[in-house]
Amino acid sequence: MNDTTTSGWVKPARSLLTAAGRSIGDYRMIRNGDRILLGLSGGKDSLSLLHTLHHLQQKAPVKFELLACTVDPQSDQYDPSPLISYMADLGMPYFLESQPIVAEGQKKLTKESDSFCAYCSRMRRGILYRVAREQNCNVVALAQHLDDLAETLMMSMFFGGKMRTMSPHYLNDAGDLRIIRPFVYARERQTRAFASDSSLPVIFENCPGCFAKPQQRYAMKQMLAEQEKVHPRIFNSMLTAMKPLMGEPPA
Repeated sequence: MNDTTTSGWVKPARSLLTAAGRSIGDYRMIRNGDRILLGLSGGKDSLSLLHTLHHLQQKAPVKFELLACTVDPQSDQYDPSPLISYMADLGMPYFLESQPIVAEGQKKLTKESDSFCAYCSRMRRGILYRVAREQNCNVVALAQHLDDLAETLMMSMFFGGKMRTMSPHYLNDAGDLRIIRPFVYARERQTRAFASDSSLPVIFENCPGCFAKPQQRYAMKQMLAEQEKVHPRIFNSMLTAMKPLMGEPPA
């Protein structure tokens, strides 16, 4: 079991803290005086990142502030309301933004080529950016991990004909926010284990637009899982291969 404080904060496993600390250091993600807005869906990954960043905030010599925001797209399959009391108990500044993204997407995306997932992601990101600006944050933290980066690379090669993956640290198009992904060295199984061992209040999202039929990302996940059984270090190798694609941190 992980250590739980009287305030409800949980200390993540050493391996998860080490992975996050390495990526933060390698890509200079967190700098003195940063005000960071965490995108908190309530899933295992973002809840794990919440506790990881809070622990680092207490221990790191670099001083930074941490806030969190949940974007509710008003899907029948997603109810983030339990996060309100949970975040209040933790005592962290928290914002819940609700917008009918699902209904809007169903009206606007009429072509088969239109991607509902891409639309939803774009809208959520825009709301996060707005809240970050309103709260005078200069950094937005997202919880994608190494598995996500590897799956993105495979999808890009197989279906897009390009070698691309997610960047650990970059500037948004407007140039006023830095986007960081502290878990790019962490595995999904690490966040799953931490969330389970710590009994984190994971909120499951089952959007009909995302899961009504088999998706490319799920196929990549399954393929990589099968390969990892035969080649246990495949994700280490993929991380090495992806390093040139991950870019340099902003100045």
